Amino acid sequence: MLIAEKNTHNDIFFTLIVCVLTIGVLFVPTGFEDRQKTNITRARGRITAVDNTDLEQYGIVKTGNQGVTMEILNGKFKGLVTDSNNMLIGKLELDKMFAVGDVALVTIDMDENGEFVYANPVDHFRIRTELFLLILFAGLLLLYAGWTGAKALLSFMFTGVAIWKLLLPGFLNGYNPILLSLGIVMMMSAVIIFLVGGMSKKGIISFLGTLAGIGFTAILSILFGNLFKVHGAVKPFSESLLYSGYAHLDLSAIFTAGIFLASSGAVMDISMDIAASMHEIKHKRPDIHARELIISGIKVGRAVVGTMTTTLLLAYSGSYTAVLMVMMAQGTPAANILNLTYVSAEILHTLVGSFGLVLTAPFTALIGGFIYNQSGE
Repeated sequence: MLIAEKNTHNDIFFTLIVCVLTIGVLFVPTGFEDRQKTNITRARGRITAVDNTDLEQYGIVKTGNQGVTMEILNGKFKGLVTDSNNMLIGKLELDKMFAVGDVALVTIDMDENGEFVYANPVDHFRIRTELFLLILFAGLLLLYAGWTGAKALLSFMFTGVAIWKLLLPGFLNGYNPILLSLGIVMMMSAVIIFLVGGMSKKGIISFLGTLAGIGFTAILSILFGNLFKVHGAVKPFSESLLYSGYAHLDLSAIFTAGIFLASSGAVMDISMDIAASMHEIKHKRPDIHARELIISGIKVGRAVVGTMTTTLLLAYSGSYTAVLMVMMAQGTPAANILNLTYVSAEILHTLVGSFGLVLTAPFTALIGGFIYNQSGE
């Protein structure tokens, strides 16, 4: 009873620490805030009229200028009605078409006196819908998992804040991408695992198993990243960084770091599954031999690995479905497809990430057997 009460107090204390840490990191300056122009403000604008006479239609693609009239809905210039232009360049992934009644995110240029100069509709305003989706997700998580769900939600928020405030600025400032990513992943793993799993032997086993799996994945990422001869610019918008004053960035190292960063979530999943299973077995059979406990952990790992590797394949291939469809429609030979840079990059992502999953299972089982054998439950 006293042990359970102590664990609860430790759990609450650690949760409060993570709350404070999340808020603290949220207010850490990235160092890039001064890149924003001071004579620009943002607001919502409702489209009240459109003029499509200057648009040219080429199949499903449109190019040219769409004239829009919009009313500013909030901010300093609320109520202002102004005309603007929406340029279409013939790229469906970048172009946006407005219709009457749409709400757009608008950037407003001001002169040195703060007076209105020009308003530009950037894109459809989606923040409210995104916020609604986030609240719906949080509500469902809390309804289903209660206190554990609240801790999972906190770990979700901490992960997002750490990536935005620590990882990305570190990349842009030229820090070693692999070492930086390893450090951030270790920190995020500790927060996520000890929040969800608690400050217990189960959490320690899961954390150490995760570190072992991520470490091995990082080694494979570096090794096969060089053997595959895949440049980091294969990722969308990567090359744009080089032309934006960041020619010093090692895109290949950032790509390599992204491999074990992307698979770290699945690695944590499998290590926690095995650690939790071993914890339950030890709880039900305190006298179980370490060898039996390890074998049980490995058997659980086999079942989990079978589905998790497929999860990685589906997650990575989903973003390249259109590319593969184009290749198939053109009758491109499989040998050509498999040697294309962006296809090879996804193969590298999937297989190296899957290696990490497969090896995390026995690592976690061995660590669990050792820890429980040394100190009991």
